[in-house]
Amino acid sequence: MNFFAPFRIALRALAANTLRSILTMLGIIIGVAAVITMIAVGSGATQRVQEQMKGLGSNIMLVIPGGITAGGVRLGAQTGQGLTEEDALAIAREVPEVQVAAPSSRTGAQVVAGNTNWSTSIFGTTNDYLEAREWALSDGRAFDAADIQGSAKVAIIGQTVARELFGDVDPLDQVIRVKKIPVTVIGVLSKKGQNSMGQDQDDVVIVPISTYRNRIQGGTGGKLKRIGSISVKVREGQSMKAAEEGIKELLRQRFKVQPGAEDPFAIRNLTEILQAQEASSRIMTLLLAAVAGISLVIGGIGIMNIMLVSVTERTREIGLRMAVGARGRDILSQFLIEAVTLSLIGGAIGVLLGAIATWSVGQFAGWQVSMSVSSIFLAAGFSAFVGVFFGFYPAHRASKLLPIQALRYE
Repeated sequence: MNFFAPFRIALRALAANTLRSILTMLGIIIGVAAVITMIAVGSGATQRVQEQMKGLGSNIMLVIPGGITAGGVRLGAQTGQGLTEEDALAIAREVPEVQVAAPSSRTGAQVVAGNTNWSTSIFGTTNDYLEAREWALSDGRAFDAADIQGSAKVAIIGQTVARELFGDVDPLDQVIRVKKIPVTVIGVLSKKGQNSMGQDQDDVVIVPISTYRNRIQGGTGGKLKRIGSISVKVREGQSMKAAEEGIKELLRQRFKVQPGAEDPFAIRNLTEILQAQEASSRIMTLLLAAVAGISLVIGGIGIMNIMLVSVTERTREIGLRMAVGARGRDILSQFLIEAVTLSLIGGAIGVLLGAIATWSVGQFAGWQVSMSVSSIFLAAGFSAFVGVFFGFYPAHRASKLLPIQALRYE
């Protein structure tokens, strides 16, 4: 036989029992479609976490006031001794692993521009916050030293605020009113998107922390410059754990915490939280793919079963081919090619159904999905492997038949 003869024979054999061939391929079709869809869903979840990590910034931690207990009642986070701007300066200066430590405070307010208004978050901080978050400006400039020292009435706004207040008009040098305080827009932030909690990070107005403290908040009593939190960015290549321990030790000294006493602050490693989510998404993707792969194995068992039936039905044909000169390896290749062809056709249909299912999940369920070429080749390659693996035994059995016995088979 020439090279193409086994393929023609395989296709004729499959076409002779079309319904049986289709039913045999169902396991492969479902398995391949399930593998592609599950990998797409899992990859989409992983990409979403990676986008959140990118939006958050790398190597970032958040220091917030801790909780207190009053009358036996635990009041929760950020109810204890407050942080100050001096604490942020001390962290940046005395903890060697820290790149920047940005003090910040936050409130909500209605912002007015002309005859348009929008409810948003007002953030008082420094340029270090933008560096910690790796948040670039799409237009305009950042705060300068005079803005921060003089409590200047200037602001940097997010993309959402710019769109809602100004539409297609350039927001730079426009005046907005924040709690009745006129503030000039000097910069527009680049787009960040949603965070891990689904909140719009672009819906924000950032002012110098001194402006927030002295003009928007109305000043604070005493000499302490209270803040809501400190965003800490650790230097690239430095240990996040070492930085966390250094910050903890420094703040305990500054707060004069006695040995064994509870910390009056909390340190949250935001990068580790998202990395744990990413690892969980990857593990879930592998588990889903493994479960879907079981369908391929079941489909392979079906192929083996049908090929054994086919060998039995065509025993006289095998004997006749051997009698006219076919060798054992010709019979082996003939039935092996039939099994692989059956598997590959099922795999091709499964790829098509998997693509449709992936699109449907993204459109109707609203999930983020990511269908890659590698997942298609993986599923198709595995289906071919299933055909070879489960088709080898029936093909080997057919190749070992004796011609005289095969011809006498009824």
